[in-house]
Amino acid sequence: MTSNGQFDVDFARAQFPEGLWEWAFFENAGGAFVPESVIRRLTDYMRQCQVQLGATFPASLDAAGRVAEGQRAMAAMIGADTDELVIAASTSLNIYVLAHALRPLWAEGDEIIVTNQNHEANSTPWRRLAESGIRIMEWPVHPDTGDLEIELLDDLLSERTRLVAFPHVSNITGDINDVKAITDKVHAAGAQVCVDGVAYSPHRFSDVKAWDVDYYAFSFYKVFGPHVGGLYGKRERLLEARGQYHDFVAEDAIPKKLSPSELQHEIVASLAGIADYLDALASHHLDEPPNDPTERTRAVFDLIAGHEQRLGEPLVDFVTSHPKVRLYGRPTADAAARAPTFSFAVDGMRSGDVVARLLDDKMAIKHGHFYAQRLVAALGFEDVEDGVVRVSMAHTNSEDEVNRLVAALDRAIS
Repeated sequence: MTSNGQFDVDFARAQFPEGLWEWAFFENAGGAFVPESVIRRLTDYMRQCQVQLGATFPASLDAAGRVAEGQRAMAAMIGADTDELVIAASTSLNIYVLAHALRPLWAEGDEIIVTNQNHEANSTPWRRLAESGIRIMEWPVHPDTGDLEIELLDDLLSERTRLVAFPHVSNITGDINDVKAITDKVHAAGAQVCVDGVAYSPHRFSDVKAWDVDYYAFSFYKVFGPHVGGLYGKRERLLEARGQYHDFVAEDAIPKKLSPSELQHEIVASLAGIADYLDALASHHLDEPPNDPTERTRAVFDLIAGHEQRLGEPLVDFVTSHPKVRLYGRPTADAAARAPTFSFAVDGMRSGDVVARLLDDKMAIKHGHFYAQRLVAALGFEDVEDGVVRVSMAHTNSEDEVNRLVAALDRAIS
C-alpha cells in the first residue's frame, strides 16, 4: 500500500504511454486516455489471432477465448453476469437499439418520461418513439440549479408509464442523482428505468444490482478503454425485449440479439485490459486486494473517489468565490454529491474565449453543450453552441495541475 494512504498519481500515470501528461488534461468526460494494458491486449489480438470466431482451428479458438475474457471482465466490473451486458459501438447505439427492442412490448398511448438533464444518447431514441404513438412526458430540471427533483415524478408517473430515462450524473453539472430512490419510485408505479451512467462510471463503482436498475448504459472509452459502449440489462428484461439482429438469432440469445452491429472482436478482447489496469491499481494501493474481481473494482473506485474529491476542492473554492463566475451544479467537491465534472460560465465572456485563453498554459479544456443541448438551454444560455466551460477531472489528474488551472483561470478572466 502507498506509504501515506493517498492515491499514487505517478503510479497510475506510469501505466499509460509516455508523453501524455505535458498538457493538463481536463477533458476526461469527453474520453479518457488508454493504459498500455488495453493497447497491448488490442495489438496482441490483431497480431496473433485476427481471424473469425466459431471455427475449431487453434487461432479461432484463441480469438474466441480472448473475446470471452473481455466480456467476462467487463461484466464483473459492474457486478453483472456476462449475458446481461451488451457491447456495441456506442452508448447512443445501444440505447437506440434498446428503444426499438422495447417498442413492440408497448401500446399506442403508453408513456415514457424523459428528462432534459439527459445527454441526447438517453433522450433522442425515446423521444422518437412518439412517431409510433408513444407519449413523451417531460421531467424538467430546476431552471436555476439544473437539479433533477425526484418529487416531480409523482405528478408524471401513471398507469401508462412504461419507462423513465434519466442520467446517473449530468455530464454538465456533475451532480449525482439518487438512482436507487428514483428506481424504487418508478418500480412502485410498475415501470422500468434506463439510466445513463456514462458520466458516473469512470469515477465510482457501478453497483447495478444493488440499485436494481433495469438498464444501465456506459461508455468504455470514458473508463480508460477503446471507443465502444456497454449496456447492462436485467436478464429477464433482455429476454423480454425483441431481437434486433438477424432472423435466425433466437429470442433467448442474449446479449447477441441486441447487438445488430455484431461484436468488434479485437475491441472486445482489449476490454480485459481495463480490468488489468484496475487490478494493477489495486495491487499497488491495497495491502490485501479482494480476491473477487468485482470487489477489487469497488475498492479501487473508493480510492479514486477520495482522490477526485481532493482534486475538486481548489477549483470549487475558486469558482464559487469569484464574482464573475457561475458554477452549474452543486457548489461542492463532495464525492457523495457529485462527480469531478465542473461546468461554469464567466460574466461578460464567451465560453470559447475563456478556453482559448487557457491554451498558452497548456490546459486541455473544452466548451459547448456536450450533447446536452436541452439542459444548457434550460439553464438560460441563448448561445447553446458556445455553452459552458467544462473542466472534467479523472484520477490521473494531479493536485498540482488543479492549482495551475486555478491560477490560469484567475489570469484569464481578470
